[in-house]
Amino acid sequence: DHYDYGMRAVKSVITAAGNLKRDFPEDDEEILLLRGLMDVNVPKFLAHDLPLFKGIISDLFPGSSKPEADYKDLMGSLATSCAELGIQPVPAFIDKVIQMYEMTLVRHGLMLVGPTGGGKTMNYRALSTAMTRLAKGGSTLYNKVKYVVLNPKSIT
Repeated sequence: DHYDYGMRAVKSVITAAGNLKRDFPEDDEEILLLRGLMDVNVPKFLAHDLPLFKGIISDLFPGSSKPEADYKDLMGSLATSCAELGIQPVPAFIDKVIQMYEMTLVRHGLMLVGPTGGGKTMNYRALSTAMTRLAKGGSTLYNKVKYVVLNPKSIT
């Protein structure tokens, strides 16, 4: 009931796959589509739905696996950001930050939802400081980030 399978979701997958094809023109299109599907959909799913989704993906792409993206520079900057924020860069947290980064590549806006103390605030703070640090350091892949937090209860 809470998942979006409309045309907007299809467009996001196509956009993600198109961006990957532009960045990696020589790579196999099937693998790029697989990565686009995974990048756009995995962050939206609840933990108990991931095995079902991965089963569907393995049926659609037998014998294929998603290649890991090269975020070496971002990972290094994230480690520094985590230290500055006083949080531990545990793999589960870093995975969620990377998922949010990948979502920003194909969506105009997003919402972080979850329980109190689940890491939502630290997620966007770590990503924004890491990307801003890289942009100020001369990286052309990342931009300086400015975020605005809105209280949804204040909007009528």
